[in-house]
Amino acid sequence: MAKISETTASGAKAPKLTLSVAGAAVGRRKEAIARVRLIPGTGAVTVNGRAIEEYFPNKLHQQLITSPFAVLELGSVYDVIARISGGGPSGQAGALRLGIARSLLEIDTENNRPTLKKAGFLTRDARIKERKKAGLKKARKAPQYSKR
Repeated sequence: MAKISETTASGAKAPKLTLSVAGAAVGRRKEAIARVRLIPGTGAVTVNGRAIEEYFPNKLHQQLITSPFAVLELGSVYDVIARISGGGPSGQAGALRLGIARSLLEIDTENNRPTLKKAGFLTRDARIKERKKAGLKKARKAPQYSKR
């Protein structure tokens, strides 16, 4: 359970807002890290305080993020609240998908695991940027060679 309490200007405590967290997990991809919480709700996805359509304008990224729900046929059962840092849009979308899949696994392991595993949503994509080597311009790009 997550509890949020605020104090008013007079110093009296405002009513507490309690959120019943169904599942929480962390997803990573490339340089991106997504901290994901699932709350029983209407299917709204909030990323860093913004709606998914606003944060990820690319429809492919939106589809990638919501794919764990589509595979499990859980259209609008849970609200997603995510904090993402690092990386670019593609890495962030992949990290969020992994975080959502792991959260769904935390909710109901027996029923969700085989489906998510078969779809490949529980596997962390280990591909990261290759480091630059000494004597080369980039990881593999060599300087131009002149025979004469």
